Amino acid sequence: MKIAIVGAGGRLGKALARAWSAGDEVLEFPRAAIDLSKPGEAERVLGPASFDALVNCAALTNVDYCESHVEEAMQINAHAAGEIGTVCAKKKARCLHISTDYVFDGEIDRPYTEDDAARAIGVYGESKLRGEEAVLGASAEHLVARVSWVFGPDRPSFIDWILNKGMETENVEAIGDKWSTPSYTVDLAGMLRPFLREIECGGLLHASNAGDCTWREYGEYALGCAERAGAPVKTTTVKGIALADMKAFVAKRPVYTVLATEKLERLTGMKPRAWQEAVKEYVKGKFA
Repeated sequence: MKIAIVGAGGRLGKALARAWSAGDEVLEFPRAAIDLSKPGEAERVLGPASFDALVNCAALTNVDYCESHVEEAMQINAHAAGEIGTVCAKKKARCLHISTDYVFDGEIDRPYTEDDAARAIGVYGESKLRGEEAVLGASAEHLVARVSWVFGPDRPSFIDWILNKGMETENVEAIGDKWSTPSYTVDLAGMLRPFLREIECGGLLHASNAGDCTWREYGEYALGCAERAGAPVKTTTVKGIALADMKAFVAKRPVYTVLATEKLERLTGMKPRAWQEAVKEYVKGKFA
């Protein structure tokens, strides 16, 4: 199978390319190859290409930057996503578009299902929501996979920051009243691959590891794993701070965005492993 990956230089894109290249032909389109900030670029670059399926991992993900750069966020996350979906529809190739838990307002206290209404509270979430609509509007065969708190070996994320912080100082802080689920790129590669061919499923899909936590709990668990792996951490304790006290934040963040994965489990027969298991594996690999 020939799979195109847009955003192949990013944290998730690199992981997918590496995992899938063993059994499939993977065409990689990093940022340098396709500038989605330019209207029509998706058609120009992807139009002549030949592929059976495409995964769009490209996005403008800096939440605060998006809040003050609305036009750019809408172009990359919404309009360009729609262009990619349209190109795929013309080729009769499935488009798997990666979206985010930030399309939800965080006002409920249970995991969000695919049937829950999406109500974004910031520009980033709104631009991604519009991108979802544009992709699904291009073809009923296309699939939008929402993911949360993505971490992995290819680009640093929160977990890498907290580990570095814990090796520098005993005073480590993280938000203690915002909940979601860390999602390991290695695991996401296995969850998403069946939807490119084996499983015929259009529409929305939630994909993440199992369980939920706050940033503080996530960081503290990672530091504990690092200590057990022999890393020279100075603390395994993370002090909780309130989301409301993050004065440097420009955009409002949803408080609770845990994603329910029952649909994924039903369609694939696989149950995502707990986020703690994934974090333990990742941290052990970093300090092996």
